[in-house]
Formats: sequence, structure tokens, C-alpha cells
Amino acid sequence: MDANADVDLARLAGAIAEPARARMLCCLMDGHARTATELATVAEVAASTASAHLSRLKEQRLVESVAQGKHRYFRLASGQVATALESLLVVAGTPRGEFRPTTPSRLRSARTCYDHMAGAAGVALHDRLHAQGWLQGTSDDGDYRLTSEGAIALETLGIDVDALRSSRRRFACACLDWSERRPHLGGALGAAWLQLALRRDWVRQDLDDRALAVTAKAQRELPELFGA
Repeated sequence: MDANADVDLARLAGAIAEPARARMLCCLMDGHARTATELATVAEVAASTASAHLSRLKEQRLVESVAQGKHRYFRLASGQVATALESLLVVAGTPRGEFRPTTPSRLRSARTCYDHMAGAAGVALHDRLHAQGWLQGTSDDGDYRLTSEGAIALETLGIDVDALRSSRRRFACACLDWSERRPHLGGALGAAWLQLALRRDWVRQDLDDRALAVTAKAQRELPELFGA
């Protein structure tokens, strides 16, 4: 065992043990990222105090920050952190909280994020592309790799994968969803997918805002990605 293991453990335990920081960590265990302001509310502390707490948690590699547009979100640093906290909660006999978004239901269901699909439908698509084995990689490092099976499937559906790979834009990456606080698919592939979905009438876009509607045709033709 490392000679400093006991010291490192004590520092880690000290970071978790403070009640406000513990509340922040428990709040983040549902897998959804949150802003410092939201975490300050959860922890029942002032914004400046929350910032100091989050700095301490980052120092101990318990949380990480993610910049998305004008906002900065915080999430657990890894699955190992979530597992450790889960075990501590089991010992403590404390149930986890539930994420309650405040986004209007139409926009939360499905919408555009710049030029790709977001909202609950976008997050579900992101997860199903991984479950199908078409995408590989984790949202921790930000970039995804299209598998050979995925490339064949998307080419068959009508996406020019080679053209996307040759563009200057990031090919496929995680984009943190502001309503679900989990990643949806961004990058050139995310943009190409939205255009394909619009052409094939799998989704329809409102004329006056960013809301999208997933059609019955999508659920019928591609249930593995759009099924309920």
C-alpha cells in the first residue's frame, strides 16, 4: 500500500464530510450536471461559499466542470466516484434525490441545440446509438468514435460519413443537454443526423421556435433509435 494512502484517504473523506459538499455530491449522483447556482441552492449556501466548496471537490477529483455555451456545469468526475458515493449512501441508509428539470415540456421533449438534436429525444438517441454499438467512447473525454458497424448503418440511411470525417469540425462529441443535464450527440455527425431526420420526416420542426416533434414514421421505420 502507498505510504501516503491514509493521508489521501483522510483528505478525500474530509472533502465529502462537510454537509454542504455532501449535499452537492448527493445531488449530482443522478447523473445530471448542474450549475454552481443550482448547487448553492441545494447546499443552502451563498454563491461565494458554493464556489469554494466546488473548488475543494475539484481538487480532490470528486467533481469536474464542463463549459457549455455561456454556462458552466458541474458533474461527478467519474463512475468510480459515483460508485463510492453509492456505497457510502447504502451504509448511511439514505435514499438519493431525484432530478426535477424546469424546462418547458415542449422544449424538454425535443428541440434543436444549434444544429443538432437535443432534449429528452436527443439524449435518448445518444444513448441508443451507443447501445446499438454504432458509437464508442465516453462523454468524459468528449469525443466519440463511429464503429465500422455504425458507419455502414449510417451510410445505408443516407449520411456521407467520409465527407463528415474530412470536415474541419469535430466529428462526433458529447454536448451537455441543458434541460436533461446529460449528453446528447453533437459535432458534424449530430448535425448530419438532424438534417437526415428532417429529410426523412422522422422529426418535424416548429416554424417559430426550436421545438421538434418525433413522428410516428420515425418510431415505425427506426424503432431501435426512436422507439418509445
